[in-house]
Amino acid sequence: MARVAVLIGGVSPEHDISILTGLQAQRGLAGAGHEVLTIFWSKGNEFHLVPNGLEASQFVKGVPVGSERLVLSLGEDPGFYVPAKRLSKPRKLAIDAVLNALHGGPGEDGSIQSLFDLAGIRYTGPNARGAALGMDKLAFAGVCKLAGLPALPRILLHSELADPGFPGPYIVKPRYGGSSIGIDVVEDLATALSRLKANVHHRAGAVLEPYRPDLVDLQIAVRTWPRPELSVVERPLRKGAGAEILSYTDKYVAGGGMAEAPREAPANIPPSLADRIRQAAMALVELVPLRGVCRIDFLSDTAEELYVNEVNTIPGSLSKYLFIDPPVEFGKLLSDMVDEAMSTTTFSTTTQGADGTVLASAASIAAKLG
Repeated sequence: MARVAVLIGGVSPEHDISILTGLQAQRGLAGAGHEVLTIFWSKGNEFHLVPNGLEASQFVKGVPVGSERLVLSLGEDPGFYVPAKRLSKPRKLAIDAVLNALHGGPGEDGSIQSLFDLAGIRYTGPNARGAALGMDKLAFAGVCKLAGLPALPRILLHSELADPGFPGPYIVKPRYGGSSIGIDVVEDLATALSRLKANVHHRAGAVLEPYRPDLVDLQIAVRTWPRPELSVVERPLRKGAGAEILSYTDKYVAGGGMAEAPREAPANIPPSLADRIRQAAMALVELVPLRGVCRIDFLSDTAEELYVNEVNTIPGSLSKYLFIDPPVEFGKLLSDMVDEAMSTTTFSTTTQGADGTVLASAASIAAKLG
């Protein structure tokens, strides 16, 4: 069994949900026989080693009592360290892999993945490139279109936009963000443009697409180790018949994250539609690429129309609730993620071609500045 550090929290709007997912994972890994540490990334942008067995309520006020501050070092012997104290030297945490339970922001956009790659730390979930593409709604939609996967029109919303090319009403989404935070449904372009400054989640960029109230949400999860395997297709249920979108509250404010959100699983849809969802999902495994446990979200009329909406590379509760046919125990789901982290490489470098020829033939730097 491995010594695994579960990374929770993070500096994103999904900080709280990450804590729920991470605490579930901490218990699941321990139950599967792993030695587990829990690392909390606080809203103050600091890492802390926190005691195991905590409840979510103990994080409400920030860093729990009994925690030790950590630093992530990229030095000679990179890794997580307990800083030196008056009578002690820095102490490195001995870990085999990090289970990344961070949602949104730098925990899911490739930032922490890049740091781990440079530090030589093995981790679960997407690599830096897959994470970045999954987080960028505009780029992801473009890749789907180029690959021939069905997707609704999606364009960059900016202050000079005069004609979207499709009629309203519209849905405005943060370009970089989770699947339900900061989303606005508006009637016209003028209102959409006003949201760029009014909605804090849109300030790093926003995308615009048609709002289709006739379409429902359909989702499927994939795990990639030891081989790509798909879950059942589910239909998450919105609060109330008139709900515009599957909201943050629908997904998470039930106490146990996505695992306790209302859903229809398996979804009551035609077998042909389920097959199309599975085909599109498997195509995205290679296209993004996906790694670990991911959830792919679709929009559909549950009959003929089907559109890829987005990919969630680190889903709430790690989509444990979707692997029901055949059933996959949570401990095995997590252990397979750790095995993948320890068995595969997310980052490699090469200096091939940097043989000094250009340096040897270069004139003086002073001449190049003239």
